[in-house]
Amino acid sequence: MTGSPLHLAVALDGAGWHPAAWRAEGARPGALFTAAYWADLVTEAERGLIDFVTLEDALGQQSAAFHRPDDRIDQVRGSLDAVLLAARLAPLTRHIGLVPTTNVTHTEPFHLAIGIATLDHASRGRAGWRPQISARAADAAHFGRRTTPQLTDDDVRDSELIAARLRPLFEEAIDVVQVARRLWDSWEDDAEIRDTATGRFIDRDKLHHIDFEGAHFSVRGPSITPRPPQGQPLVVSLAHASTPYEFAARSSDVVQVTPHDLAGAKAILGQVDEAMEKAGRDVQGWPLRTFAELVVFLDKEPGAASRRKARLDDLDGAELASDAKIFTGTPGDLADLLLDWRTAGFDGFRLRPGTLPHDLTGITRGLVPELQRRGVFRTAYEAGTLRGHLGLPRPINRHRRAC
Repeated sequence: MTGSPLHLAVALDGAGWHPAAWRAEGARPGALFTAAYWADLVTEAERGLIDFVTLEDALGQQSAAFHRPDDRIDQVRGSLDAVLLAARLAPLTRHIGLVPTTNVTHTEPFHLAIGIATLDHASRGRAGWRPQISARAADAAHFGRRTTPQLTDDDVRDSELIAARLRPLFEEAIDVVQVARRLWDSWEDDAEIRDTATGRFIDRDKLHHIDFEGAHFSVRGPSITPRPPQGQPLVVSLAHASTPYEFAARSSDVVQVTPHDLAGAKAILGQVDEAMEKAGRDVQGWPLRTFAELVVFLDKEPGAASRRKARLDDLDGAELASDAKIFTGTPGDLADLLLDWRTAGFDGFRLRPGTLPHDLTGITRGLVPELQRRGVFRTAYEAGTLRGHLGLPRPINRHRRAC
């Protein structure tokens, strides 16, 4: 491999990222809510040496609109719990990272922290976590404890406006991640003694209260789950505007962004750098990996991917729209684009397959071999943890540093 490695993640969601993907040739709509379906996808991604997969989740039914429910019956509705699904997939895989999405607006931080820590134990150090705020007012009705702002159609047309309106939720999310990180460190690495002769299972002096007091909640700690194998599971965020960039700078190990061309990529990375500086983050001590997002339709034959997408657009009754760039073409064409965008400074890319499993295998059996031929992608896994895949060190426990 020449130079630093290129990293690839795959975003798995339902039958694919096109709303009509469940109607595509080769789709398996009858299997969407089975563990076997997801196992097939993740093992295929691992066969392609992908760094990690992300699993989508939400507190409400999917919707054609970002900010409100709809009554459509011609698109996939319903999903499995992402953390529980990742835990089921962990023993079926050996190398690939597993990054479930969880909502942080209506879920207790303590519960989130132990869930992700448990996933890291189950996967032996391959867990990540994508915290997500709940931006839809309708989601709050499932819990009845609070309300969230009702966004309008005008709001969602302006990424900066919507980010400003949701700033309080992002501030709360920063606290949630901070609590999780403190809970992961609340057990020192050698807190477990397990000495049957003396009857000492733990060293109580190496379990620590976190005593977090915030605007929305307080958490005493310590965790009920020993420190995860990675020390700190990878925190991944998706960001489209200044407020989410600030969240990433203050909370994340990986930030995924959505440029549509090389100039836009450079501008976004500049904004991320500004957010890092504003947050006072030491990039040497705590690096931030940057990934660009693309929705991809891949076929070996030139023009075939565009025709396939057009058929799906016709079935759905509208041309596909996305926050991320939509790519249609051959694996070689996509390799050209990724290497061009990489010059902006990206560490990697998260690819959203338009249809599953077709475009996933287009990545693993088309794009990956093409990148390997160009000497920019691994030919074997070289690390045993998700942090290791991305060249990130295992953090020292904050209590050990204080000693």
